[in-house]
Amino acid sequence: MREKLRQVLFVPPLRMPFMRTSLNHAGLAALSVLALAACSPAPPPAAAPPAPEVRVVTLQPQKVTLSRELPGRVSPTLVAEVRPQVDGIVLRRLFEEGSQVKAGQPLYQLDDAIPRADVATLKAALARAQAVLNNARLNAARSADLAKIDAVSAQDNENAIASLQQAEADLASAKAALARGEVTLRYARITAPISGRIGESSVTAGALVTARQTEALATVQQLDPVYIDVTQSSAELLALRKQLAAGKIEGARDLPISIVLEDGSSYASKAKLGFQGVTVDPGTGSYLLRATVPNPDKLLLPGMYVRAVVGGGVRPDALLVPQQGIARDPNGDAFAMLLGADGKVEKRKVKVSAAIGDQWLVEEGLAAGDRVIVEGLQKIRAGAPARVAAPAASAPAASTPARS
Repeated sequence: MREKLRQVLFVPPLRMPFMRTSLNHAGLAALSVLALAACSPAPPPAAAPPAPEVRVVTLQPQKVTLSRELPGRVSPTLVAEVRPQVDGIVLRRLFEEGSQVKAGQPLYQLDDAIPRADVATLKAALARAQAVLNNARLNAARSADLAKIDAVSAQDNENAIASLQQAEADLASAKAALARGEVTLRYARITAPISGRIGESSVTAGALVTARQTEALATVQQLDPVYIDVTQSSAELLALRKQLAAGKIEGARDLPISIVLEDGSSYASKAKLGFQGVTVDPGTGSYLLRATVPNPDKLLLPGMYVRAVVGGGVRPDALLVPQQGIARDPNGDAFAMLLGADGKVEKRKVKVSAAIGDQWLVEEGLAAGDRVIVEGLQKIRAGAPARVAAPAASAPAASTPARS
């Protein structure tokens, strides 16, 4: 070091005597700085930045009920239009509009003066036929006794028997006519054909009604229980049957159906699938599903729009990923960022299907045990190292209905 310093400090003399002093002082100062720099140690290299912290979810298979949310309409289980069966004038209405009525309850009273008179006439005709029959029966008995002793001719005896048979036929005809008249009289009082909620009346007292009129007097609807009519795409049905045939899902025909009302609230009672259509509508490519749901409070009204969450099957080993862990590239393909066993980030293309709450149902690209990054995605890139900020949280294992 001393030798180097001696070599550095050696400066040959200059030939200009008037500048020698100043140059010697400046050169000595500069050379002193260089010497100090040569003796000082080199600066340490910059430390590498720490790996960014992320949160991950470790995927675990779980049992998931797949379902489909479908639009539907409420319809009554029974509908009956109240119509007159005889001609007449409405005397009075016997029910309150919008009330609950029972089968056989009187609804309208028609003017029954003429039917009552007809019934009285038919009763008299029946009594006359009964009397004629009694007389014919006595004549036939006397003729039979006289015929035994040859007191009357055989022809007279046969005539007496024929008269008896004719009187019996006349009596039967009179009874039938009276029964018809009584039915017509009963039709003058119009009753409810079924039990249910009755709507508004289309006629008032004094209106003329006829037996063949097209307009109904009122409509009775049975509202407990009610039907929920929904339509499902035939393509979805075909995909479901393929998954069932492949063993990917288990059948779930008897699963309860949840009803969501117009305001987004859930209906208290569960519905049960009762009918599945066998014909696809060529105009819409859908088929009919009909569910039955109790309606004791009459909250569901005919024509009301609802949404039915219909179970489509059970997947015993489904993988669910939080929605924040799935992103899409400019082409629309879904991908996830994973933290590998070597601590480096991996970008993997995935395929997801149904949304189950705040999670996606994974179809392809991921497997059980994969660690999907759900937080800190803005600080990482594929191939770069990362570290877990907290212990990995397993996805919830509770069975959750899938809704799409």
